[in-house]
Amino acid sequence: MPTTAFSNEQLAGQRLMVGFDGTDLNADLKFLIKRLKSGGIILFSRNLETPDQIKHLCNEVQKYARRCGQPPLFIAVDQEGGQVARLKEPFSQFPGNPHMANEKDAVQFAETTAAELARVGINMNMAPVLDIAPETINSIMAERAFGADPAWVTRLGIKVIEHLQRNNIMAVAKHFPGIGRTILDSHMDLPMLDDDISAIQQVDLIPFKASIQHGVSGVMLSHIFYKKLDPQWPASLSDNIAKTLLRDQLGFNGLVMTDDLDMGAIAKHFDIKTAMRRIVAAEIDLALICHKGPNIEVAYKEVLQGIIDSADVKARGITSVRRIMRAKKKYVYP
Repeated sequence: MPTTAFSNEQLAGQRLMVGFDGTDLNADLKFLIKRLKSGGIILFSRNLETPDQIKHLCNEVQKYARRCGQPPLFIAVDQEGGQVARLKEPFSQFPGNPHMANEKDAVQFAETTAAELARVGINMNMAPVLDIAPETINSIMAERAFGADPAWVTRLGIKVIEHLQRNNIMAVAKHFPGIGRTILDSHMDLPMLDDDISAIQQVDLIPFKASIQHGVSGVMLSHIFYKKLDPQWPASLSDNIAKTLLRDQLGFNGLVMTDDLDMGAIAKHFDIKTAMRRIVAAEIDLALICHKGPNIEVAYKEVLQGIIDSADVKARGITSVRRIMRAKKKYVYP
């Protein structure tokens, strides 16, 4: 389906990756697909029971999208291993990134996880974590990061990316440009980091640069306020970071997405309309809204109105949806 054939409504909806309640193709999920034309869904423990149930859900979602004349959906999950693993037994359980001893561990995790995700119809893993967690502070990412050494994080992260994607699961590197040197949980409120770009380049950006060179499908932006990179907006709403740094300077032309806009770092400081206007301005492809509620429809309407009102917004929307469709053609279409 060429991007030029997309309606304004589809251009708006494809920019949304959304969460929902329930374990089957219920009325709420149908509304997200048919009415809001959402580009993807993300699964949490509340949606997941058994492998057969998950496979049935994913199959029914894709069949329903097809019946509605929609492109197939991204179906994502956070399956990092360890502390963050939405899929429980009988899916394979891994101790997590800090416990990987070598590249062989990273390959085994990625290959096993990819096979299990593909078997049930999931096509995107929100992994790997590429944050650097210094041992000198109580890093918020200490239990999720590969470690404190940028070279080590890069080696293991690249193996995860390569072996997820070789097995047809999109990898998403997170949380750009790095949150390992923060101690406040962005689920609760908005952390701040006062380092300048040179300090970030010498540490945090190293694994992200390598992931781009190795063709990572997506990069997730953090909800961190880097005062010296953008004095006004956190990374997930910043054109300085999403466009100038990630796209222009690092040359990334894959999917750029936010972290969950329902998290306290955003929800306590910005209304959803403002957030969506910033996301559009920063040429971010996917807005992640993980919980059922009015924010999803408000976000859709805000993007749609911008497309209707502005030829420039529409043109940038077409560019984003082209990136989305390129990824779908590579990983999602049958």
